[in-house]
Amino acid sequence: MRRLIVEADGGSRGNPGPAGYGALVRDADTIEVLATESEYIGIATNNVAEYSGLIAGLRAAARIDPHASVQARMDSRLVVEQMSGRWKIKHPDMKPLALAASEAARGFTKVTYEWVPRERNKFADRLANEAMDSAERNGGGPPARVRPRPAEHPAPEPGQRPGGNGAGWGPAQGQATITLLLRHGQTPLSAERRFAGIGDIELTEMGVRQAKLAGERLAARGGVDVVVTSPLRRARQTAEEVAAATGAPVEEDADFRETDFGAWEGLTFTEAQRRWPKEVAAWLADPAAAPPGGESFAAVATRVRAARERLMAAHLRQTVLVVSHVTPIKTLLTEALLAPPAAMYRMHLDVGAFSEIDWYTDGPAVVRSLNDTAHLR
Repeated sequence: MRRLIVEADGGSRGNPGPAGYGALVRDADTIEVLATESEYIGIATNNVAEYSGLIAGLRAAARIDPHASVQARMDSRLVVEQMSGRWKIKHPDMKPLALAASEAARGFTKVTYEWVPRERNKFADRLANEAMDSAERNGGGPPARVRPRPAEHPAPEPGQRPGGNGAGWGPAQGQATITLLLRHGQTPLSAERRFAGIGDIELTEMGVRQAKLAGERLAARGGVDVVVTSPLRRARQTAEEVAAATGAPVEEDADFRETDFGAWEGLTFTEAQRRWPKEVAAWLADPAAAPPGGESFAAVATRVRAARERLMAAHLRQTVLVVSHVTPIKTLLTEALLAPPAAMYRMHLDVGAFSEIDWYTDGPAVVRSLNDTAHLR
């Protein structure tokens, strides 16, 4: 079994302030440096930068040998104690980062975390400072290893986004995890405006064409790291067309599937209302109410939230295309906007439409678009 050492560090000039991380991987037997990682991450705290360095180091080690025994060395007592399970993670900013680090370490045969004095972590510290120095020479950004975002949508001034307390514009806490949300293409049921839940229906010819157009748009945009799809056939078909155009790998997450509409599956809204008037009225008024034999929006929200947390842990600061359905996409938009559940009834999503949300590690999110169909010519 191969033994690897990860040395990681991060720093912030202001706490929060301009921040960066550095990490390297050594062969434990020869002490040879096998890989180095460093990046400027924008405005962030020391702790965010330190966790970012650990995540980068663990991911680099996994690329070398995903089943190795790994010793992670850091001069951050907080990160070492939290990752070792001896200290509780109380601050909400740290929880998604700790999840991402745990996800990065999941495949290793063994992982241990060791605190070392700063003088024994000079290599990683130097890499972090070089990343920050490079950003300062370039006027503060963008980070060299971050692909520039295309100017498709209006955006705040560089380094600004809505503040977490709703009080106005504040400094961004580093690079966001970007979710591009794509509703699948047309199906026979969507063409007739019928309830389409967990039934495994295929795309129509028009639906396939819409999926191809979505793929062409994303290929032109560039920068999609991974496609995460609902396992239902209509979503999977859409995801495969996008993957063929972009070259991005495809993963499935069953919690991004559509709502189970139970007895209403295949019916129009009017048909369901005629047969179940009280149940439909309750369903429209209460997120906890479910169709007969089906699933409530509250239950969907619980599993979609869990899927988003897994996505953030596995693909932190990446650009992820999520191919899903009306209810999961509206659920994510509602969560990002801090809107009440009733807001879902005031959103419209066309088949083949894009929406986009940027999620930041300190909690807040930015909705950049909703129901964008510019590619469906």
